[in-house]
Amino acid sequence: MNSGTPGAHSPTDSARSTVVVHDATLRDGQHAVAHRLGVAELRGYAEAADAAGVPVVEVGHGLGLGASSLQAGRAAVSDDVMLSTVREALRHSRMAVFLLPGWGTSADLDRAVAHGADVVRIGVHCTEATLAERHIGHLRERGTEAYGVLMMSHMASPGRLAEEAALLAEYGASGVGIMDSAGHLLPDDVAERIGAIAGAVDVPVVFHGHDNLGCAVANSLAAARAGAGVVDACARGFGAGAGNTRLEVLVPVLERTGFATGVDLYGVLDAAEFAGRAFVPAPPFPDSAGIVGGLAGVVAAFRQHVLRHALPAGVDPRDVFFELGRRQAVAGQEDLIVDVVAELSSSGRARTGAHADERKEGTA
Repeated sequence: MNSGTPGAHSPTDSARSTVVVHDATLRDGQHAVAHRLGVAELRGYAEAADAAGVPVVEVGHGLGLGASSLQAGRAAVSDDVMLSTVREALRHSRMAVFLLPGWGTSADLDRAVAHGADVVRIGVHCTEATLAERHIGHLRERGTEAYGVLMMSHMASPGRLAEEAALLAEYGASGVGIMDSAGHLLPDDVAERIGAIAGAVDVPVVFHGHDNLGCAVANSLAAARAGAGVVDACARGFGAGAGNTRLEVLVPVLERTGFATGVDLYGVLDAAEFAGRAFVPAPPFPDSAGIVGGLAGVVAAFRQHVLRHALPAGVDPRDVFFELGRRQAVAGQEDLIVDVVAELSSSGRARTGAHADERKEGTA
């Protein structure tokens, strides 16, 4: 690590593998604050992350470019304002953005590149790499670094993920990887998946974890050990649902286990302190809904939608998560939550413990 970091007994940087830390606080962290980060919070955190030597800082609405809407939640400021604010604040760190096909468009990508985005990530469902081909090609034509990430990665086997990642690399992705979007995976699951992908591609491999089962840091370390060269994290774990990998914990854990990040410990702790002061409400954590959402394999961004519909209807949100998991709901199917709540309410299953077997076994 850099100055202010105890580590006298660590290997020298030249002898260690490097892991690029990708800070998604100003994008995925928006989920935890209803996408309400304003100019002051964006600028202040970006400056702190930049001062800490964080290599990549991602910014945007929680669901990426073009997603600010009544359905997904209105952002406090426009994409243009977010991008220009963070771009001005970053003197050393690279700026990244995220796009989900269907929410964002090629025009959104062009505007992001015009604002100085250095890295663009295209997210698709874990079995639908083909949906990223056009966007990756468009970005490569413009000379922009494009990554492809496979979401809800617990829904596919390591072999299938490797096949999909290989397609993304064929399309020209500069890096490929997976998101544990539901916080469902355990360290061995992550190691299998990352290892399979690393063996199938010749580009950097990415891992993005969620903390529903309290395994985000352990999963990220398992990913690095299995060959991931890029690992995502957010200050204080700000993120969708139960939250993301905690940046200020991940950095020292990686360094202590022999991976060089180039991130200053005191600096990243200061960035986390800023987030803790400036972002409200409090950072997310694995509460009852988050834990069950992780067990059920439900995308983390569904948490608030489930609570908003289930509680007024007198339906146990945990039963809703298990039912959504049984139906293999994915991002973009928020309307299914309303249907499940109505069905459980009318049948009384949520009150009579219809999912007792799932609760007992801890599986969806």
